[in-house]
Amino acid sequence: MRTELFDFILPEDRIALRPVEPRDAARMLVVRPGYRMQGQGFASPPVLEDRIVRALPELLSPGDVLVVNNTRVIPAALEGTRTRNGNVAGVAFNLIKRVDESRWRAFARPAKRLEEGDRVEFQSEGRVCLAGALSATVAAKLDAGEVELAFSLHGAYLDEAIAALGEMPLPPYIALKRPPDEADRQSYQTAFAERDGAVAAPTASLHFTPELIAALEARGVRRETVTLHVGAGTFLPVKAADTDEHVMHSEWGEITPEVAARLNRAKADGGRIIAAGTTALRLLEAATDTFGRVGPFLGETDIFITPGHRFRAVDILLTNFHLPRSTLFMLVSAFSGLDVMHTAYRHAIRNDYRFYSYGDASLLFRQI
Repeated sequence: MRTELFDFILPEDRIALRPVEPRDAARMLVVRPGYRMQGQGFASPPVLEDRIVRALPELLSPGDVLVVNNTRVIPAALEGTRTRNGNVAGVAFNLIKRVDESRWRAFARPAKRLEEGDRVEFQSEGRVCLAGALSATVAAKLDAGEVELAFSLHGAYLDEAIAALGEMPLPPYIALKRPPDEADRQSYQTAFAERDGAVAAPTASLHFTPELIAALEARGVRRETVTLHVGAGTFLPVKAADTDEHVMHSEWGEITPEVAARLNRAKADGGRIIAAGTTALRLLEAATDTFGRVGPFLGETDIFITPGHRFRAVDILLTNFHLPRSTLFMLVSAFSGLDVMHTAYRHAIRNDYRFYSYGDASLLFRQI
């Protein structure tokens, strides 16, 4: 499909720079696609309803299952200095993906200051002083501003140093407007975060509070947990003119056999699967066979969901509002319909919904 079909204009003032408090007070646009006439488009328009996230239990039923992603964001934004022939230059990195116990791929800013073999020293003012304790060598320069860093520490020692020296890796549309701060260490982490490994938050789950979780349990909505370590590629727009030419980033995920079995039992009993975010949805769809049975999963997935995808696992999707021309706007367009999502986003923009990672939510029902 032509990438331009997924474009829209978003005013700058709709981009949220901070989350609302409490988290479940965020607005939520409920989107129910209209009925389709085969080959004729929609016989009825989509139904849009303005709610708040706190109302989620009212919109779900006993026996439904909410699937959440328990990945935890690491403070993957690092600043350092590169010295070459006596010349010192500042450079910033956003870690993207771990290669092994001591190496990471990262976006560098500005990448033009770096050459293979350069040594970078990392430090952080106002926090635990590890200046000189963590350094890295530029092992390779890659495309689009990426580099591979070989750190001086490895394993748990490297993890501890990154946690002490790094900042939360806010998405570019926030980081270009304000620097990360201590508040982001809490607000850019979900209530379900347990397993370190993400360099971006599964942002739909940022809306959950203990009160909302308790209300869902009281409603009889069960909860299952999967893991998908979100990569920075989730923020990248599709630059190819056609979606078929886009190379999707891969991410590591896990669904245990026990979780898969419980999800299949819930579906057999008539329950619906609600994905808390596109990360949970992508993993579930990657793990589900042609008969609609969710299987165990352990490894990498680069599933790219565009209109025409036949959804086998997920019935309802809770998600934030996404960037134009992004793989995630393509995903929601596949889930609820391209025309439906353009209608929903126009409504959201006209009615001052807050967009992107710290913004408001949408509850999307699958187009049948």
